[in-house]
Amino acid sequence: MNTTNLTTWNDFKTTLQQHPELPLQFQYAADQWVDASYHITEIKQAPIVSVDCGGVMNSWTEIIVQLWEPAVKDSERAMQVHKALAIVNLVEKSLALNPLGIVKIEFGNSAFDTRQMYPGSITVEGENLVVNLSPDFTQCKAIGRGESCGVPETEKPKIQLFNSGDSGQSCTPGSGCC
Repeated sequence: MNTTNLTTWNDFKTTLQQHPELPLQFQYAADQWVDASYHITEIKQAPIVSVDCGGVMNSWTEIIVQLWEPAVKDSERAMQVHKALAIVNLVEKSLALNPLGIVKIEFGNSAFDTRQMYPGSITVEGENLVVNLSPDFTQCKAIGRGESCGVPETEKPKIQLFNSGDSGQSCTPGSGCC
């Protein structure tokens, strides 16, 4: 997995710890913000093991922070970072989160289908700590390694096609060869 620009759990948590008193805001698209009354409903750790199209096994861990907007807005201001860290600490009492796990933020609302996104940048903007979310993406790991996608030519089975009808007949509907 190409993790060059992805945020690890350790880096994400360290950034939060540097700004405990700031409100924590999430921007999921241009000028589109998770409502200030959001809740962090769960933090999931997902070990991933896969075999790519080039036949190579890959493994990594994702740490998924799920955000939820309640139907009734109950806050004008987003939770402060220290409250988010209190939730993290509660989770880590029961589940040792992999510090090298790749962070994803899971979010959706009535106007935005639920999806997992990456923290693209985390910046202080005014009095807020803003997590700008980037869409998840697909990739071909084999091509990323400089290999071809799929089964190598030397391993592809050779199939010979032949006409099973009488010789000289073409394969047309009703001819018996189809």
